[in-house]
Formats: sequence, structure tokens, C-alpha cells
Amino acid sequence: MSEDVEREAMDYDVVIVGAGPAGLAAAIRLKQRAAQAGSEISVAVLEKGSEVGAHILSGAVIDPKALAELIPDWQAKGAPLETKVAKDRFVALGPAGSLNIPTWPMPALMHNHGNYIASLANVCRWLAEQAEGLGVEVYPGMAASEVVYGEDGVVQGVVAGVFGVAKDGHHKDGYQPGLELRAKYTFIAEGVRGSLAKQLQAKFNLTEGKSPQKFGIGLKEIWQVPDAAFDSGLVQHTVGWPLKSDTGGGSFMYHFGDNYVAVGFVVHLNYKNPWLSPFDEFQRMKHHPAISRYLAGGKRIAYGARAITEGGYQSVPALCFPGGVLIGCSAGFVNLPRIKGSHNAMKTGMLAADAAFDAITAGRGGDALVEYQAAYDNSWVAKELYIVRNAKPLLSKFGTWLGSALIMADLHVASLFGGFSFFGTLKHEKTDAASTGLAKDHTPIVYPKPDGILSFDKLSSVFVSATNHEEDQPTHLKLTDPNIPISVNLPEFGEPARLYCPAGVYEVLYDEAGNNPRFQINAQNCVHCKTCDIKDPSQNITWTTPEGGGGPNYPNM
Repeated sequence: MSEDVEREAMDYDVVIVGAGPAGLAAAIRLKQRAAQAGSEISVAVLEKGSEVGAHILSGAVIDPKALAELIPDWQAKGAPLETKVAKDRFVALGPAGSLNIPTWPMPALMHNHGNYIASLANVCRWLAEQAEGLGVEVYPGMAASEVVYGEDGVVQGVVAGVFGVAKDGHHKDGYQPGLELRAKYTFIAEGVRGSLAKQLQAKFNLTEGKSPQKFGIGLKEIWQVPDAAFDSGLVQHTVGWPLKSDTGGGSFMYHFGDNYVAVGFVVHLNYKNPWLSPFDEFQRMKHHPAISRYLAGGKRIAYGARAITEGGYQSVPALCFPGGVLIGCSAGFVNLPRIKGSHNAMKTGMLAADAAFDAITAGRGGDALVEYQAAYDNSWVAKELYIVRNAKPLLSKFGTWLGSALIMADLHVASLFGGFSFFGTLKHEKTDAASTGLAKDHTPIVYPKPDGILSFDKLSSVFVSATNHEEDQPTHLKLTDPNIPISVNLPEFGEPARLYCPAGVYEVLYDEAGNNPRFQINAQNCVHCKTCDIKDPSQNITWTTPEGGGGPNYPNM
């Protein structure tokens, strides 16, 4: 325990940290197994957002494979998979035009027919309703801030619900020390770069022998557009402009629901140029005619950003440790070429639930659920990730155009021959932070000013995200050494935090004479994307959970 505080304890069979697709699927599966066996199992799900779905952001084109396994009658029960994919388009963008690339020669796994365009946040809200209907206790606004360990080092649960600590550390009126939620098994389902998952991976050496995890940042807006611009069921992905070939990424655009257009941009965080701003690349991308024609006359109604796991098969850590497991994006099961991970997240939650239920029924608790690891190793999730394992390394090594051609060829061979690849299994060479180049070796990028019609600034975007935090609380963005941003990152890298952050959290301010730079953290703006924790070249920033209920409040992202 990090502080000597007396807390009440609540005991459960399973405590799940995070009400995303993985955590909720796990909770539902546990209750389903108990109902089938005619037994009882107590399950609690903790969610740091103000409500389930408040912090959920994804494209999203959803493969319903895992949902159909979990809830076969999901359509009859009203799951909000709103719009079936009707058109699948892939476009290469140049600064002056575009080229439609036929999708029929692409491997079958790249096709989106049979998938659904939806708000993943709303899918999670629906899953939470199903879970609660089965007796799962779901607690929104409860941030899990630390792990509870037994004397033998076994994970026994988490601390959640700490409120009322002031910026200077004193306890305000209404201070709540939080609860210890103890469990036979604790499921970590925090999503990408979760603070507890990061600690547990280090403590139990879960990444030993694995390639470093790789990440992207995904930025997304939802627009509501007039009938003339709306094309229900259209899925469009692009590569190319405004990014250069040595910077991975591209855009997505999905038409669904009530004239909604989800438009977004992904930048792979192993980019070298420290002057690059993913947010500003996104804003200028929308001015391309291949994009802007679908937004004409529309209104932006939502904005958000989130990191994405991209390392794939060779970066998945060991999944179990004494007393708990990693599920969903806490471990990283995104299929990068498909740009999908929700189905894999749900399935891993279900696999972990099966292992935990069997163990608890057998009278176990607090041990490592090695059965979950074995189940994953033999699952369709692992097989799917194995087939695409070389996509990210090829893209990183050869750039957008040659890399994409090699990926298509590799995926065809791997799909036909059970994962065989002429490349074997390529590894990721270094972290995204270590990929950042020196400022002196790159040319600063001058971005056009936003026009307020198609493109916007960061602060107005944060406003649309409905982000809010209790101001008088310790900053959840911790600097290991407060001097490094100015003494190291500024002279060597131009202090890229002010650019890679999509919410204007980090600034370098100067006095009236333009001297004496100082580093400022506007933690109130944070949309919980975790990019700073990933990309800071000095690895000096650690993202931790603020008070529960803080952060963005995404309506239907």
C-alpha cells in the first residue's frame, strides 16, 4: 500500500477494472456460467468515467463475432450495432487528388462486409445493462488508483473511490479514503496503457521476451451532415497525404445512424519528426476534397482522442499473474491491418471468465490463471493476430507505400498457409518514445490556421469533448523530474509534448522578453488518451488516474 490509510473492504469473487468491451464481456460470461451451473458468483466492475461509455472511443466498425458467441440473440435484445457496412472504400490521398484502390484483391480479412458501424460507447452502455440484468455490480465514477497486494505479493484487489485530496495533498472536507475491493481474481481491463496494467507488467515481468508494445494515436470527430452528404453504410479508409511515407497512419470515415459521420485520423507513434502534431495533421486532412465533400454543410458535435495498441502478436505480454489477469487492450489485441480490436477484447474477457469460474468452482483463488493463458494461445484471437504479425514491422521498416504492398502479399500467403510468412516473425526494434528524432535533424512544420468550419483548434475541441476534472486535486500527470521538460526535452526535441498532446495539456511559456521558458501542465484539459505516457522521449511523464468521474464525457463515440 502506498499510504497508511484505514479503508473499508468489500469482498467479491471477481473484481474487474474497466467497463469497456473486455471487462463487460467478462462480467457477463461469469454470470452466464454461474446461471448454467446453478451457482452464485459475485462480480464487481469499476469504471473511472462518470458513466459507462464516457471514456470509450473507437472508430468503430465492429466485427460481431465475439458478441454473437456471448449473446447469440444480440439483435433481438437491441444491441446498438446500428448500420451494416454497405460500401467498403480504400483511397490513396495526394496533396492534389486521390486514387481509389480496388478492395477485391485485398485479403478477405481486410473486407468489412458483414461488419457494423456503431458507437462503441453505446455498445458498452448496452453491455452494462445486460451485465446488471444478470446481477453484476457496475460502479461508474470509481477510479481504481492502486493495487492491493497480500504479504506474499499476490494481487488481492484494488483501491477505488478516493475523493477529496487537494492539490497540496491535504484532505478536504468530504474526503473519502476509498474502498479496498478484494477478490479471488482481479481482471485488469483498463484499456490502452492503463496505469495499473503498466505497474503489474513491470512487477511480474510480464513483458519478458516480448517485443516492445507499439502504439498509435487515434483522433475522432462525429459530424451530423445533411442528406446530400450522407451515404449510409459507407466505410472509407485512406493512406498518404498529409503524412509523409515515413510516418504511418491514415484516416477513417464511417456513415451511420441519424446522418452521423465518424471521421478520424490515426498516426503511428513511432514517428521520428518531433515537430509533428497529430491533431493538426487531422485538421488539415479534413480539407482534402475526398473528405470535405462528406462534411459540407454539416456540424461537428463530438471530439476525442485515444491511444491504440499496435504491437500485435509479438507484443502481447504474459496474461496472468498471481491473483489476476490482463484482458482487452490492457494486453493489446488490436488487429492493425483490420483496424479492429473490440471483438478480440471481448473474446479475451470471455476466455478469462471461463478460466476464473472453473478455478473458483474448484476452490481456488489468488493463483495464476494459467488456463486463461493456454486458452488464449489456442484461440481464434491468437490465430488472427499471428496471421497479421508482420504488418506493423513491415510498415515501420519500409514506409507507407512499399510497406503496404509487402503487407498485402504477406497477408495473402499467411491467410492461405496457416500463418506462414517468408519473413518469419519480425520484431519491433524499439519503443515509440525511443523512435523520436532530434529537433535539429528535422524541419519544423507550419500548420494552417483552423477555419472554424472544417478545422478547429485544440481548446474548442476539448470543449466539445465535455472534458472536466475537479480542479483542486493533485495532478494525475506525474513528472519524474520536473526539470527535464526544459533542460532536456526543449533543447533536444523542441519539447514535443506540446505537439503530440491532442488536448493542449502541455505548454512551454516564456516571459515578456521571450526568455526563461517554463513547462506548464493544464491537467484540466486531459482527455485520457495516454499519448504523453507513451511518446515522451525522456519517459518522464507518468499518466495516473485522477478522481473518478473526471475526464471526457463522450456521448456516442
